[in-house]
Amino acid sequence: MSKIGRKPIDVGAVKIEIQGRDVHYQGTHAKGVHVVPDLLSVAMDGGQLFVTVAQQTSDTFRLWGLHRALLANKILGADKGFEKRVNIVGLGFKAIKKGVGLEFSLGFSHKIEFPLPKGLTVEIDKTGQVLTVWSPDKELLGHVCSKICALRPTEPYKGTGIHCAGDIIRRKAGKAKGS
Repeated sequence: MSKIGRKPIDVGAVKIEIQGRDVHYQGTHAKGVHVVPDLLSVAMDGGQLFVTVAQQTSDTFRLWGLHRALLANKILGADKGFEKRVNIVGLGFKAIKKGVGLEFSLGFSHKIEFPLPKGLTVEIDKTGQVLTVWSPDKELLGHVCSKICALRPTEPYKGTGIHCAGDIIRRKAGKAKGS
């Protein structure tokens, strides 16, 4: 039995319409369709959405938990959206909005242009070192934040670079001075 799959999904203010294997959802921030595999079935009951097993095989429980989580993320994103903070640490390191994308100054001899995909908004604080990224699509949000962090990974000695808020940065001891 899947521990995640059996949990109900609270739909909130999102409109849900079930048509066979297709779950159509429409919220304030997004709308779309999630296709559930043949092994699973979906039903609404009192403002909650339940994903249940229709046919049991060896892969049923993995698919059950996976599709319940994917559907819950899409519904929550359509209702409220997701937000991540990205921190830039370093002297002179910053980001600015330029056109439909971002421009990073990260200590290289050149500036880095970073185009932003549709469905994503970025707010930058006045120092240019704290980015707040928002999207109704959790997968897109995580992918873009990881690509931003890959522009200048945090180095272990001084801790300069780009990282997401909440990430654990492993620091190393510097060179010890001799006696």
